[in-house]
Amino acid sequence: MPSTDTTNIRLTKQGDGDNANTWGEILNNVLSLVDQAVGSYTTITVGATSSVALTENQGSADQSRSAILEIAGTVGGTHTSIFVYLPAGAAKTYAIKNAVSANTTASDAVILRVAGQTQNVTIPTGGVGYFFTNGTSVDTLNAAGFSAITTTQADAKYVALAGSQTVTGAKTFTSAVTMTGNAAFTGSVQVSTAVNVNTVTLTDAASIVPSFDAGNTFVVTLGGNRTLAAPTSANIGQSGSIRIIQDATGSRTLSYNSAYQFVSGSAPTMDTSAGAQSILVFSCRSATTIDAVMLHDFK
Repeated sequence: MPSTDTTNIRLTKQGDGDNANTWGEILNNVLSLVDQAVGSYTTITVGATSSVALTENQGSADQSRSAILEIAGTVGGTHTSIFVYLPAGAAKTYAIKNAVSANTTASDAVILRVAGQTQNVTIPTGGVGYFFTNGTSVDTLNAAGFSAITTTQADAKYVALAGSQTVTGAKTFTSAVTMTGNAAFTGSVQVSTAVNVNTVTLTDAASIVPSFDAGNTFVVTLGGNRTLAAPTSANIGQSGSIRIIQDATGSRTLSYNSAYQFVSGSAPTMDTSAGAQSILVFSCRSATTIDAVMLHDFK
């Protein structure tokens, strides 16, 4: 049987009677390649191209046989990410670090894929993870589709966090931070610049229902005589305001659900002239009790 190569890490298997005088040299080369497959750290430098295929050599050193890969360099041109292709048909495990430098506003993510396939795994900038391929697809041992990337190595602005997360230590944000869900802070929060509060427009209807989960500042234009219904999702200690605007006709009245409690138990009277604006300032004593006071006669 002639000499052949193994499927996954391409080591020479000597055939019967082959290499009578050089088998020791060939065996030493095999041991070197095994050493590379088990413990070698190889840096792959990317550049202006949108993809790079890891080298794969039969019986000699290459990139794809390495145990640990560092993807470095800067994605050039207009690319915001780069595809790194693994050899097709070869099963292998890798520890990979994305050390690609940020390129202006580009994410510079590394997208790991088997050559000739479309399935892939994305490694965000600074990400470090453990990956495996069966020669057709590629996957990661990191939980939840690689959302549990090693954040000690990653730039947090590129990391997708799934589920509940606890962030410890001082954190400084130098650009906009958007939170689409509830955020709980158990310590003090210091803000050194302006805090912009989103104003939620309430739907004008016979019964106006504010959802206090939507924000703290609300506005509504009255198109008729209305009732301010009890808010939904009120939280103890939450405070804010509702700006109430008379339409071009004016003379609109507003009555209140019993959840709203006023000074001396008397509901306020607001300015009803056309276009007039009044502000109902509130503070949630409980989920069903809202202390409120009306400010009006703004000129």
